Amino acid sequence: MTAEKQRLQDIKWKNWGPYVSNRQWGNVREDYSPNGNAWNFTNHDKAESHAYRWGEEGIAGISDTKQLFCFALSFWNKKDKMIKERFFGLSNPQGNHGEDIKEIFYYLDNTPTHSYMKMVYKYPIHEFPYDHLLSENGRRSKKEAEFEIFDTGIFDNDEYFDIFIEYCKADADDFLVRITVCNRSQNDAPIVVAPTAWFRNNWKWGYNTYKGQLNASYDGCIDINHDSISIKKFYSRNTGAKSLFCDNETNTPKLYGAPLTDNTYFKDGINDHIIHNSNTVNPEKRGSKAAFVIEEIIGGGQSKTFDFRLSPNDTDEPFHHFDEIFNTRIAEANEFYEEVQHDATNDDERNVQRQAFAGLLWNKQFYHYNVGKWLKGDPNFDAPRDFNHYVRNTEWNHMHNKDIISMPDKWEYPWYATWDLAFHCVPYALIDAQFAKNQLLLLTKEWYMHPNGQLPAYEWNLSDVNPPVHAWSCFRVFKIDEKTNGKPDLLFLEKVFQKLLLNFTWWVNRKDKNGKNIFGGGFLGLDNIGAFDRNMELKDGEHLEQADGTSWMAMYALNMMRIAMELAQYYQVYEDMAIKFFEHYLYIAEAMENMGDGKEGLWNEEDGFFYDVLQLGNGESVTLRLRSIVGLIPLFAVEIIDHGLLEKMPNFKIRMEWVLKNKPELTKLVSHWDEEGHGRKHLMSILRKNRLTKVLTRMLDEKEFLSSYGIRAMSKVYEENPFIFSVHGTENVVYYTPAESDSRMFGGNSNWRGPIWFPINFLIVESLQRFHFYYGNSLKVELPTGSGDKRNLDEVAQNISNRLCSIFLKDENGQRAFNGGNNKFNYDEHFKDYITFYEYFHGDNGRGVGASHQTGWTATVAKLMKPR
Repeated sequence: MTAEKQRLQDIKWKNWGPYVSNRQWGNVREDYSPNGNAWNFTNHDKAESHAYRWGEEGIAGISDTKQLFCFALSFWNKKDKMIKERFFGLSNPQGNHGEDIKEIFYYLDNTPTHSYMKMVYKYPIHEFPYDHLLSENGRRSKKEAEFEIFDTGIFDNDEYFDIFIEYCKADADDFLVRITVCNRSQNDAPIVVAPTAWFRNNWKWGYNTYKGQLNASYDGCIDINHDSISIKKFYSRNTGAKSLFCDNETNTPKLYGAPLTDNTYFKDGINDHIIHNSNTVNPEKRGSKAAFVIEEIIGGGQSKTFDFRLSPNDTDEPFHHFDEIFNTRIAEANEFYEEVQHDATNDDERNVQRQAFAGLLWNKQFYHYNVGKWLKGDPNFDAPRDFNHYVRNTEWNHMHNKDIISMPDKWEYPWYATWDLAFHCVPYALIDAQFAKNQLLLLTKEWYMHPNGQLPAYEWNLSDVNPPVHAWSCFRVFKIDEKTNGKPDLLFLEKVFQKLLLNFTWWVNRKDKNGKNIFGGGFLGLDNIGAFDRNMELKDGEHLEQADGTSWMAMYALNMMRIAMELAQYYQVYEDMAIKFFEHYLYIAEAMENMGDGKEGLWNEEDGFFYDVLQLGNGESVTLRLRSIVGLIPLFAVEIIDHGLLEKMPNFKIRMEWVLKNKPELTKLVSHWDEEGHGRKHLMSILRKNRLTKVLTRMLDEKEFLSSYGIRAMSKVYEENPFIFSVHGTENVVYYTPAESDSRMFGGNSNWRGPIWFPINFLIVESLQRFHFYYGNSLKVELPTGSGDKRNLDEVAQNISNRLCSIFLKDENGQRAFNGGNNKFNYDEHFKDYITFYEYFHGDNGRGVGASHQTGWTATVAKLMKPR
């Protein structure tokens, strides 16, 4: 067993990790405005002086699991208006495509216990172009591309620092920190390095008064005094490092014009002292925030290393064996990933996959949000909320989140989203299955799940509805874990199944509008996918019957059936639950056919595709013949049952045979359950062979969905011939838009109208594999459509998987598609092997779009790269 695997068995090794957010400003939980204007209550520049309520932010920050104590890196190039304490980006209203980070950094390595971590930040030598980025993006329309920091020219002539940030643990609570600053330019350049330690401010709100203290001990040492923190010393190896102290308190005179208070050294005190030489740091060398400040001139083409240590030990030689420990942890990280990647085919794949894992691990975050306290305010700070106007999340008063959670992106989305997290857990299962299982269980706890059974969607609207993929993820993680560890974790599967029963019931009771097994739900995570806002309240009894909502529920029923069948192998009582979900699935399949009352269903025979249907108040209906991934989601409702499994479940088999015999109106709608496929298998699918072939003909058409880099979210036919639909006197026009959104329907940063999205593509690949497991070579389709080249469905799945992986891998010309043709990123020795896992990708050329470090669900590429 590798050293890292041994550490994984000791929970204390996760007591400290990269749990500090990249952005805390602009979040709902930090918003105490009357009108819910979170983006303006705090912003990037205010963050320098504003002490947060619920969490902290920093560059490459680490903390304990309750975030009582934080450590992060700060830098200054002696030209910027402020020290670089946090990554800069635009708020949602400022960006022409919504919120948008404007920095370049890469997550290079990380282990599951965070025993070794590495990232690199590219910091300009010249003045950071804050104003230029704001003004140019503000000028641009939604029809234009985002203006990025690289476009400003500030990286021309390599006038930047590569700042490599590395951590390793000498022990579970003993961090070694190494900062290597490389001047990539030809000229000498100054740099200020300011590693910073501070306590999260949990003392001023009125619930407790205890406050830890940092104070100077001797040259190169800062004492850390806190009853609940094991780390007691902060050491600097570098001679000439001076220590500065202030308090993690809001500068109310600067922000709000409050009277100046004597002997208060505010949060921005270290910044103001470094930039302006102000008397804003405590001359008594104590406070709740402290930094070592080191000034250096780095020669052109040269580098300089700075070493620090956060330790529980008082020692005269804190840097004894420092290099040796680092080398050991790096070797152990390599050993761990060599085992994970033993079947990887080449070095480029290993590099991409390892950075995907690194991004997942770096994007863990301490997430704290007590909605009840947030709504009413604190004893010392009232919340002047206008409840008559709009306040978010009022129905989630029970929620109290205070955990380490996998985030989609700690800058752009520093809050969890339930369906994002379900996808995160699949690649997590390859490296840390216990963490994946704990994350999935966490969202079903009573302090997350609503008493009515709903899972929280995301911070901006906890009541919104995400696709119900939790059960799929749970079973997927369960099987990966079973294969890796050689035994099934039945307790995990039972626990999560019991809670998912509540959630499934919530869906049935709340999202089946007329009790006919046709499900809505609103946008269902697919922002901007429809002709109009699918969350919109329609009039006169009108409502949208959603092909994707209903298909997701068919998938959910099959997932629950399969989990119950698995548990029934050990506990017979679960056979009854398997039967329940088997029948529920059949009723959903029937409803998709005839809308539950003999009307035209969601399938359109003429087009060979599934569509949403708008039900009018007069009883008539209108099919919205817009070809998007909404019509591909029925592919996901597929399950293959081995005949041997049925033989072990006699009660289920008897009940199934009764249904097949006595309810032919149900069974005729389902792919031939009673006919055994290749290798004595049975197929359950909404799509019979004829319909499956028709849907795949659309999906694999290069003029529609099939891109060189995966499956597009919308048919490319609408690029020249847009879809037009009128509702309530308003004409809605939908174009195929392969990259950035052209609509602010969901805030400006969302677009499913053409790009390639990994979560949907990942499920397409898995579904095709399942279909092949049943059909084998008896079903082949053209790939691409019209080519005459017929492939079985496993070959189709592998082909799509290869297209997805090619977004990140070097092509024959040495280019990586996600870089969008940027030659410096593709060929420069200091960029070419660094990977960013974007939120989604251009539907025609594979360029990365959206959140640039959205490693979360895009990290499923790590699973695609693992040979089956």
